[in-house]
Amino acid sequence: MVRYISSKFIYMLVSIFVLATLTFMLMKVIPGDPFMSEKAVPPEVKARLMAQYGLDKPLYQQYGQYLNNIIHGDLGVSMKMQNQDVGRVIRDSFGFSLRLGIVSIIVSVVVGVSLGMIAALNHRKLMDNFAMVVAVIGVSVPSFVLASFMQYFLGVKLRWFNVAGLNGPLDYVMPVIALSALSIAFIARLTRSSMLDVLHADYIKTAKAKGLTNWYIIRKHVIRNGILPVVTYLGPLTANVLTGSVVIESIFGIGGLGKVFVYNISNRDYPMIMGITLFYGIILMVARFLTDIAYGLVDPRIKLARRKEG
Repeated sequence: MVRYISSKFIYMLVSIFVLATLTFMLMKVIPGDPFMSEKAVPPEVKARLMAQYGLDKPLYQQYGQYLNNIIHGDLGVSMKMQNQDVGRVIRDSFGFSLRLGIVSIIVSVVVGVSLGMIAALNHRKLMDNFAMVVAVIGVSVPSFVLASFMQYFLGVKLRWFNVAGLNGPLDYVMPVIALSALSIAFIARLTRSSMLDVLHADYIKTAKAKGLTNWYIIRKHVIRNGILPVVTYLGPLTANVLTGSVVIESIFGIGGLGKVFVYNISNRDYPMIMGITLFYGIILMVARFLTDIAYGLVDPRIKLARRKEG
């Protein structure tokens, strides 16, 4: 187990290094500079600003300083937001994104697995068809379309919810639905397909032949083996929720990290863009790392393979 976790941890560190390098290089190949829109800034003032932020140094020196700052936990200072520290901006803004993301992930897993189980246990019946219709709608309708639709009908017309902001429990309903719809649909279809395969497996037939009750078989064998693909999907699910929240936060006027990210992209704020990109990347890679560990703990076949290797 230690060897398995160590290899995954090293892979995560290498991935973070590659992400940091690519992010730095992409910022440098983009035409222009952060101060090109400031037409009223005299050339000598612009040169002073470039020197202040180290943009006048050779590329290799900027890269070395960038990596050194990251190692020491320093993401730099914003060039556009009145010299605010990037780490502080991320810390202040991420709270909204984190709460929205956690609720969306929980709703996606609970609703998606439930729909998939209902569909699999009622194969080719009314509930199976209903669950798959919900899944098809979730896959087909883009999140921003669903968000705008709910804003108009549930917010403006029916006045059930506020169309913007995240000030109370009810304000989470529309953003969470819009953010979770695709994930719910994918998890439902994934769970249904996996559980149907498990239900037709030979060991399930053997369990029935032994006289075990259907509920015992479902609880001990079908559910555990049927949700293994869902455990694998938790990493990509985190990625979908976090990246999707950029659009949803803008639509619902939520002052989260996604909204800050969009604002700073348009303003060419290099430290802020690189800092947020790296922050998102680290979260996604840590989520993938934890998913791999969870999958190794849940799936007995991985444990058996590790024992044979030892």
